[in-house]
Amino acid sequence: MIQSAGTSPEELERLSARVEALEHERRHLLAVIEILEEIGGSLHFADIVQSIARKLGEAFGLDRCAIYLSERGGQTVRLVASFEDPSIRNYVVDLDRYPELKRAIQSGQTVFIPDAVTDPTLKHVRGALTHRRVKSITVVPINWRGTPIGAIFLRTFRDGPAFSDVDVKFCQVVASLTAKALRNAHRFERLQARRGEESPGQIEDRERVALLGFIRRLLEAYAQKEGPWEEGQLGRATAEELDRLVGVAKTVLAQEAAGR
Repeated sequence: MIQSAGTSPEELERLSARVEALEHERRHLLAVIEILEEIGGSLHFADIVQSIARKLGEAFGLDRCAIYLSERGGQTVRLVASFEDPSIRNYVVDLDRYPELKRAIQSGQTVFIPDAVTDPTLKHVRGALTHRRVKSITVVPINWRGTPIGAIFLRTFRDGPAFSDVDVKFCQVVASLTAKALRNAHRFERLQARRGEESPGQIEDRERVALLGFIRRLLEAYAQKEGPWEEGQLGRATAEELDRLVGVAKTVLAQEAAGR
């Protein structure tokens, strides 16, 4: 039996670190898949943000995970989802109490504070942070088309796992997914509100306008062509196909009139 050469402690340590890193990446990928599954099943922004706050809080064992959204103009920020207390929603926040949150939203850049207790910008809440055994604070902005529309706030325990650069990048990916999901939810809710405000007569008027516009463009496209215009020259199969196409066109026009 041939005996392989022994592995040095340094090599074992490197292999162990690599295995741990791969396992870390696997957990991140699973978390992303779970988040995509949950937010893909809802078009209501309240459900989306609460689901993301819960998933991140569970994935990292956080002391706190909250999602904030800015109102128009960026002067007011609201807490819209909280991992530790899901009942807290739509709560107006004083940004002066959270300088790290204010900096992330105003700059559009991620703010990472590795040791919150010793950070000079948080000395006004040092007692509370010590009591809660807080270690690090990470604030990841939620950007849409280069503009911050909110932020994800994450706070770890002092005796919990450290927040790495890979974890921060993962949260930035989640923030990007959040921005897209919120945009889709906003479009859906705006469409629902618009439909609720319209009467059946208004919808029919839009369908009529869309139909006339379609017919006008179609006739203009063929008006310059020479040739017979009598339908009697068409066969029965062709006439039936025209009836079918008219039905398809009416369906499409109804959808266009509804704004889909």
